[in-house]
Amino acid sequence: MDEAVDSAGGGPGTRRWAVFLDRDGTLIEDPGYLSRPEGVRVLPGVPAALRRLRAAGCLLVLVSNQSGIGRGYYAEEDYARVHAATEAALGFRFDGERHCPHHPDSKCSCRKPAPGMLLSAARKLSIDLRRSFVVGDRESDVLAGRAAGCRAVLIGPGPAPEGVLTAPDLAGAADLILAEMP
Repeated sequence: MDEAVDSAGGGPGTRRWAVFLDRDGTLIEDPGYLSRPEGVRVLPGVPAALRRLRAAGCLLVLVSNQSGIGRGYYAEEDYARVHAATEAALGFRFDGERHCPHHPDSKCSCRKPAPGMLLSAARKLSIDLRRSFVVGDRESDVLAGRAAGCRAVLIGPGPAPEGVLTAPDLAGAADLILAEMP
């Protein structure tokens, strides 16, 4: 993971910007409780959009609610295999990864719409949240980003909360982010 962080620029103490990305429905198809690597299906245009964002100098950080772990549908090891398959299908490694394994009733501080995963990644990777974005396909994704102080892009057809940008897909979100690049 350190090689990927170094490639995004900046040394120790440098405050960098990032794009925090939801996984299911944003980067890959969302079949519901994905537990098998062979189920990973990258959405159209995602690899090119991620390459454009990385070329602009941002860190790419995956933040994903994974309540299937807390519900007992699959194990952490299954999640790790799916994560590895996702990175392989996209053709690169994320600069950071956080997931919430808790059941929705747990009231933890990491499950989106709570900002815990973003705050944790920001501390570890020296990310300036005010210069950063979160992209997801659900209101809970963008609310987590806003709670952390990020700008937010909701992808897909749904209505967005006030102050949240909208795009049809990740390619459109990348266009918006690059137009407002910090």
